[in-house]
Amino acid sequence: MNALNDFTQHIHEQVAPMANEIVDKVIGRLNIEIMPEERGQAVGMYEAFLKFLADVLEKEQTEAVPAALIEWSRKNAEMVVSLDEDISLIVVRYPPTRDVFTELFTDLSIEFGLTVRENAFIIKRINNLLDVSLTETFSAFERFSKKKQEETQAELVKLSAPIVPIQDGVAVIPLIGFLDERRVQHILHNVIPQVADMDIDYVITDFSGVVTINEKVAEALQQIGGTLRLMGIHVLSAGLRPDLAQTIVNSGISMSKIESFSTVKQALKSMK
Repeated sequence: MNALNDFTQHIHEQVAPMANEIVDKVIGRLNIEIMPEERGQAVGMYEAFLKFLADVLEKEQTEAVPAALIEWSRKNAEMVVSLDEDISLIVVRYPPTRDVFTELFTDLSIEFGLTVRENAFIIKRINNLLDVSLTETFSAFERFSKKKQEETQAELVKLSAPIVPIQDGVAVIPLIGFLDERRVQHILHNVIPQVADMDIDYVITDFSGVVTINEKVAEALQQIGGTLRLMGIHVLSAGLRPDLAQTIVNSGISMSKIESFSTVKQALKSMK
């Protein structure tokens, strides 16, 4: 049995203590504290990492990547996104991890009498695997961040045009923030059907919380008002600031059919 075989056999036999040593040294160098669950995940990943590395050295593979490494990298990215933290929370752990691996395996190479070339191959393979992990972490972080942003945006869209019943047969739709095509489509496809099921006679669209709209959105809002009127619902508007009203006028939409009031309170008084 040659030195490299002795070396790989040692890794197989010492997987658990080596994984724990790596995790403890990385944590120590970063001077951080991590939850027991996170530490357990890290130890489990490094156990799989070490087993895989030993197999790689035995078979002299250069391209394969352990599934556990990819999964661990993905979970790290998911954790960062869930905590609303920056990706640097994870990235800063890679340099000390490389150092710990390099020192540990160089010492083992000396202990087992490996050649300089064999030691260089081991360190290169470790760095390749860590590079794969880092790339997957960045990629997963982008995916999870995008997904979270889309989910947050969808929730904001729902909140931007709620239906608020204020008295029998009367509801207010307070429009909030930036009105864009996505929010208008939400009103068309989700809010109007809800209004139809609520036995509403009057709908007051409150623009007082709107930051801005463009001409295309103004046209869509006219479509919404027309749809409500075809349903037999009286549509009133409130809170239209001069700049918003000007945008609507500039889009070529006539406001003559729209009863407009400065406030929701005034709109309610007009119904008496």
